Amino acid sequence: MNALLGLLLKETRHILRDRRTLAVLILLPIVQVILFGYSIRTDVKDVRLAVVDPAPDATTLAIRNRFNASGTFKTVAVLRSEAELDALFQRDGAQVAIEFAPRFADRLAHGEPAQILVITDATEPNSGTGRLNYVNAVVQGYLADSPMSGMSSMSPTSPTSPTSPTSRGRIRIESRVRARFNPTLESANLFVPGLMAFVLTIVSALMTALSLTREKETGTMEALLVSPLRPAQIIVGKVAPYVVIGFISVAAVLIEARLVFHVPIEGSLPLLLGEGLLYILVALSIGILISARTSSQRVAMLAAILATMLPTLLLSGFIFPIESMPEALQVVSNIMPARWFVLIARGIMLKGIGIAYLWRETLILGAMALVLLVVSTRSFHVRLD
Repeated sequence: MNALLGLLLKETRHILRDRRTLAVLILLPIVQVILFGYSIRTDVKDVRLAVVDPAPDATTLAIRNRFNASGTFKTVAVLRSEAELDALFQRDGAQVAIEFAPRFADRLAHGEPAQILVITDATEPNSGTGRLNYVNAVVQGYLADSPMSGMSSMSPTSPTSPTSPTSRGRIRIESRVRARFNPTLESANLFVPGLMAFVLTIVSALMTALSLTREKETGTMEALLVSPLRPAQIIVGKVAPYVVIGFISVAAVLIEARLVFHVPIEGSLPLLLGEGLLYILVALSIGILISARTSSQRVAMLAAILATMLPTLLLSGFIFPIESMPEALQVVSNIMPARWFVLIARGIMLKGIGIAYLWRETLILGAMALVLLVVSTRSFHVRLD
């Protein structure tokens, strides 16, 4: 026990003495959350709108004003014909366009179907679909406030797709929409909980792998192996300070998420911190396993990036929905610890649920931590190869 405490003290002093590395370990998660939190966005804002209005009238002007007042759209061009749109879209001058049919107000006044053609840049399909939904919401809002209700429903497909008219006298169905858990549809509420898994992976897995392989490169690992310490004690002494640093990173990310991005924490904060500590153990075990199988910091860093960082970004549901992936990748994602931690973090922070609903995810993370700790400890050879 005295030898283990001595190793813990030595490792702690080593980390505190290397102030640059310590600063990176503490500041990197904070900087990454800010960068990713502001850069990864699915919000639809400042959409460049082009309007084709061959014969402006009071109705088309009112609808155009609705778009300008929505705060989502910015009118960049008002054109007389659709022929001018191609050049505008090709140079990325507009992202979406609306075209009013001729005699728009007259048709509405006489109960005839009046059509609006919506054209969007679908280079990015998700963004294109989002813009179409916002256009539809603005027009439907105008319809709800207007005495004229004969406007047709819009076609969000292509410039040649016909619209389906809705004439007066038909039953009008009004839908009410409610978004639960993220009523403002803020991207930060979706991505920041997932960012916790990403930054903890870097701090825990990557830095642990580099720390242990550095001991091999400098030759100090041999001195530790011939000491009275057992391999398990060496591992505990080396990684325990990183557990503390990882826990501090969890707390820092949560404070930053609340103060900077205003992400709610609806559930139990102690439970979230405990789940974060469990995920840290999983990531540390992966780092130990990588360091046991590699002999240089460069190889360890590449292995950690391939084994932890990339799967966390791509297969955890952090950015891309797992349900939209091919079935084979959905199966592979089940062995990614980050997938289960992302579900836990979002469940606690956004839904406010507790262990009664998260016991399965917690059990999976616990099993992963136990298996990886056993495998990584056994892979840590008593003699260096």
